Amino acid sequence: MNRQAQTAVMFLLGAALLHAGATDLYLRYVKAALQPLLLASGAVLIAAAVATVWYERGRARAAHGTEEAHAHPEPRISWLLVLPLLSLILVAPPALGSYSALRSGTALQQPYGYGKLSKSDPVPLSVVDYASRAAYGRGSSLHGRPVRVTGFLALDRGGAPYLVRMALNCCAADAQPVKIALIGKLPPVLRPDAWLEITGTYRPGLMRDPVNNGPIPYLKVVSARPVPTPHDPYDETWNN
Repeated sequence: MNRQAQTAVMFLLGAALLHAGATDLYLRYVKAALQPLLLASGAVLIAAAVATVWYERGRARAAHGTEEAHAHPEPRISWLLVLPLLSLILVAPPALGSYSALRSGTALQQPYGYGKLSKSDPVPLSVVDYASRAAYGRGSSLHGRPVRVTGFLALDRGGAPYLVRMALNCCAADAQPVKIALIGKLPPVLRPDAWLEITGTYRPGLMRDPVNNGPIPYLKVVSARPVPTPHDPYDETWNN
């Protein structure tokens, strides 16, 4: 690849990072807290590309003045390297869903502690927070409190429904599912990957994930309604 192609790829990569960081697209790849670093990286790459162009123009003028021989051009096929970058800008990949969730064991881990529950009725909880309280806190903070949890639906081979949220440590490459087994009053038609807002109550007991034997708590559904895919489809409470 010649220097022109290298500079073009660098510029397009920087533009792709800025585009992703300035829109919701970056949430398909990394957690929200990394947005400033993504924007800074894009700006640095664009600045480096502009500096390279400036340097190459100065070197070309100097070479022309001394009648320096020109280098042989590189194969034009090297420009095909920009296609993956264009796809990053133009095509937004979907967030990970039920296919990935059912092929990975639940990543639920015991937290260091639990925050104070809201006085709202029902109590709004993330999938991770509810699952942690139910599995490791034995539901002690959930008894007698209706809860509201939002996630996407996954159905195993037997048709058993789970409410799932993919949790990130850093980026989508390390996303892992946290699952809640649903029982009770469910919609008559269950569509995998549909996002649902579930209102329900804690139900004692645990089942074991067939993939890694991890704990999956139950949630008794009182009502369920479809909701749009959230602004950030990944769970931001994973490291709390």
